[in-house]
Amino acid sequence: MRIVSLLPSATELLFAIGAGEEVVAVTHECDHPVAVRSLPAVTSSAIGHRGQSCAAIDRHIRRAVHQGSSIYRIDEPLLAQLSPDLIVTQELCEVCAVAYAEVQRCARRLPGDVPVLSLEPNTIEDILATAHVLGEATAHRSGADALAARMRAAIAARRAQPAPEPRPAVVCVEWTDPLMAAGHWVPEMVDAAGGRDPLGRRGGRSEYVDWEQVVAAAPEVMVLMPCGFGLERSLETAADLTRRPGFDRLPSARSGRVAAVDGSAYFNRPGPRVVEGLELLAAIVRGGPGDALPAGAAWVPL
Repeated sequence: MRIVSLLPSATELLFAIGAGEEVVAVTHECDHPVAVRSLPAVTSSAIGHRGQSCAAIDRHIRRAVHQGSSIYRIDEPLLAQLSPDLIVTQELCEVCAVAYAEVQRCARRLPGDVPVLSLEPNTIEDILATAHVLGEATAHRSGADALAARMRAAIAARRAQPAPEPRPAVVCVEWTDPLMAAGHWVPEMVDAAGGRDPLGRRGGRSEYVDWEQVVAAAPEVMVLMPCGFGLERSLETAADLTRRPGFDRLPSARSGRVAAVDGSAYFNRPGPRVVEGLELLAAIVRGGPGDALPAGAAWVPL
């Protein structure tokens, strides 16, 4: 089978279930595991966001959506040359990856009847189910079963650990300007890590929030995880928070429990590494920054 993955989380899942050797192309954002970096990328960004602020990126995206323009480009000649048997994409968010409708249009222009498999996980259980869906589609059922079992066991083991009493309020920031609270599976991760999320909507879309809502939530822990940003870029956005009025008076700021993380790797993608993200989050939620993973690996205290 020749698989084209148009979703970084799907790419990670495909490799994790043993279908990696059948992946012939990925997106420009696929970077894990290391083996994918040598594969051709059939997408590119139509918005040059390197070095731009979160506010500028948001303006570009809003303008593109308003004009009906695509945020991503597909290299159709390369896609045709690769002769895929299966294209994996998503319908969850048109900002996060190529729009499903656009992928369908490209697939219809390919020779033959190339199936398009769309994934739309909203919860941790959905992520596990996605592994099984990919296993069925690629004839790697045993690999998918094994992966889902490992992930489920790791999550259950973390949930079995006693939570702090009372549970600390944890605000997870998915975008800094304008502010967005992380939704989908992240509030579940907070719960499993021993905290409570007063702003994120479990199983729902990430939503815009006002700074006043953040202040009213009185977070004892704040985690900065901008969508699509690694640790270095997350740190660059920190000033969007720290310069806001009253930031220094937040419980999380007073106690030094504000952290920037590699959101792209461990929180934004519904793939195998959410388990690592859960452990990272638990270390931050359950203790001070000095008790968590070494600063510089996947998170840095602010």
